[in-house]
Amino acid sequence: MNIKKILTNKAPAPIGPYSQAILADGKFLYTAGQGPMDPATGKIVEGDIKQQTRQVMKNLEAILLAGGASLASVVKTTVFLKDMNEFASMNEVYAEFLGASAPARSTIEAARLPRDIRVEIEAIALVEK
Repeated sequence: MNIKKILTNKAPAPIGPYSQAILADGKFLYTAGQGPMDPATGKIVEGDIKQQTRQVMKNLEAILLAGGASLASVVKTTVFLKDMNEFASMNEVYAEFLGASAPARSTIEAARLPRDIRVEIEAIALVEK
């Protein structure tokens, strides 16, 4: 199996021993979970769940593009929410980015997320080469 690490400065740098994404056999791109961090500052974007979800999706998009994929080629996502009561608001923004392609998705309420963020999303995409 051919594995390539993906790293872009257009998304937040990893805060631990992991990659932003892994490209497997040049076909599948697996992203790490992305939070609402501004890649320029590394700080969490302030605001409500919609603003935070929007930043998460921008971060995911940057990583997907760096790995040769796009939001349109996402086949599966997992959404981790701090509070499931924010599902509808998160979903509204999520739909702006992935509504047309409607990839398979799981959504989980997590007791606690890294840096106490409110939302984290990971994706699996097909590479569009």
